[in-house]
Amino acid sequence: MKISTLALGTALFACAAPALAEEAESAAADAAADPEDRTIIVTGSRSSDEAEERADATPGGTDVVTYVDYADKSLVSLRDALAYSPGVYLQPRYGQEVRISIRGSGLSRGFHMRGLTLLQDGVPINLADDNGDFQELEPIFFDYLEVYRGANALRFGSGTLGGAVNGVTPTGETAPGLYLRGDAGSFDTYRGLVSYGAQGGPGDAWAAVSYDSSDGDRQHAKRESLRFHGNVGIQIADNIENRSYASVNRIDQEIPGSLDLATVLTAPETGNFAGDQARDIDSIRLQNRTRFSFDGGQLDAGVFVNAKSLYHPIFQVVDQESIDRGVYARFDYASGPFELTLGGEARFGDVNSKRFVNIDGERGAKTFDAEQEARTANLYAEARLRPVEQLQLIAGGIYADGMRRQRQTFNSFAGGATDVTGEAGFDAFSPKLGVLFEPGPDVQFFANYSRSVEFPGFVELAQVASFVNLDLQIAWTAEVGARGRIGIAEWDFAAYRAEIEGELLQFNVGPDIPASTFNADETLHQGIEAALTLDLTDWLRVRQVYQYSDFRFRDDAQYGDNRLPVVPEHVYRGEVRLGTDALHVAPNVEWVPDGAWADYSNTLKTDGYALVGVTVGAGVAPGIDLFLDARNLLDEKAVGDISAAITASPASVIFYPVERRAVFGGVRARF
Repeated sequence: MKISTLALGTALFACAAPALAEEAESAAADAAADPEDRTIIVTGSRSSDEAEERADATPGGTDVVTYVDYADKSLVSLRDALAYSPGVYLQPRYGQEVRISIRGSGLSRGFHMRGLTLLQDGVPINLADDNGDFQELEPIFFDYLEVYRGANALRFGSGTLGGAVNGVTPTGETAPGLYLRGDAGSFDTYRGLVSYGAQGGPGDAWAAVSYDSSDGDRQHAKRESLRFHGNVGIQIADNIENRSYASVNRIDQEIPGSLDLATVLTAPETGNFAGDQARDIDSIRLQNRTRFSFDGGQLDAGVFVNAKSLYHPIFQVVDQESIDRGVYARFDYASGPFELTLGGEARFGDVNSKRFVNIDGERGAKTFDAEQEARTANLYAEARLRPVEQLQLIAGGIYADGMRRQRQTFNSFAGGATDVTGEAGFDAFSPKLGVLFEPGPDVQFFANYSRSVEFPGFVELAQVASFVNLDLQIAWTAEVGARGRIGIAEWDFAAYRAEIEGELLQFNVGPDIPASTFNADETLHQGIEAALTLDLTDWLRVRQVYQYSDFRFRDDAQYGDNRLPVVPEHVYRGEVRLGTDALHVAPNVEWVPDGAWADYSNTLKTDGYALVGVTVGAGVAPGIDLFLDARNLLDEKAVGDISAAITASPASVIFYPVERRAVFGGVRARF
């Protein structure tokens, strides 16, 4: 499956926008006429306000990040959008590849992702076996992102340790008119966005095309992507709305590979050219949602299909074609002091997985051929009772069911032709209890106790033809916290403790063999997620996030109480914004006092670091803004990410450097 992204994207864009162009002109003119409005992708905020209300009604760690929060940054990856979201650990590896983890989810996964549900407009991009490529989410498109940590993500049908992140795109109603954005900077980086929204009569449409190209801050890290996203909505009746979405991605990314410790600290620009490794993705995602509104609530029901082609030269050339499809429904109802949410989702996936000898990034002799089938389905419910105005009691649960099957028809290591089937099935119920206390209109205290369960996917199971015998990962998590605003201070604080059985951990076993996975006996993840913003004056704002992560084995027969590798114990980010929307300067810092352990044996620990940067923004005319984003100004050289090993040494080729010094600038314009 090879997709002509530009042709399809242009066609969809052309069909969506002109039909409503006349109605959009007056809306766009009204938006541009107000000099107090920042030039951002949306001109309306109703949808993000509703998202914040939902987050505030959740008895646990949640966050809503709007486009204005990161508009002055060069938006390469989710790291740039979620850098100040408390509890979200995001570490760039190269290009748009980042390690994303919440509460230690997918802790040792050095590629793709696990333990976290990523969604766009409420539909998961995870494959049916719950693995996925987060590069398919383009943060430059989003109106806002919803972050629900841990079991707080129940409303998205997520029962994982990490929770869920949902990126929400604009509509023709919230983003009318033409919006342009262009970035350029270090390493021959060029990024651009063109979007257009329109509304007329009972319908609206929005569409966007983005382009990204860069040589990368390391050798053999060149990337290029072309993406389209659009949606069309129609009000069928007073209480019935239908919206269709389309996303198309063409993503080409060279993989620079990991380095030994000395090279990271002296020549971080070095790339690993062995096998001309890369990850090239062509994908189409289509979804349709119908919303039925009625007194006291609403019902959402939808279908979706994701088609993806992955060409991935690594230790071998991984060549996969996959089709995932699914259905979902969510019912919300409120009557007096009682609220209820009921929902369900089912995803079904088929993958034709082949591997070939890697000859400088090209297919050599075939080594592997298999058909993979997966299913992940869930049913969930949550009831909320308000016995008095200040108090909410919450009870809920999610039942999940999963199946993974692989029929291997060829394996060169087994003498060629073969017919071996591996199959695994899982199911589990995860309850949740919570309480939310609001002593005042802007102050909340919360607590919850929940169970989360994660099923292994093909990456974990298919290490041998008949599947590795892996168990579920089960965690019981307790959480307490508070959020609110008093005077100049706005805060968000949560402390959690997750006791885990069977944590799915991986370790690097060398360049020619994929990473192996095992179930740990008992592990502990506990920590603090905190954010504090101080609006000291109209022209002085301080925002900061702090994350404390204590992840360790518990009385393990081999590792005792050793700390788990990869994530450092302390991470702090802070920014001081001086000025107004007319002109502002915002110096920032990322500080890791002590680096992370590199291995399960705790024989090697990396050093800490501090990265200093600054962003600048200026409104040069109504509807036109300029911005500057400078990173790692002191050119710090340090380890940013690690591929976990059983036992590591400085010579182990498992380290990734922090981003090198770079400067990007750009312009945003709305017409």
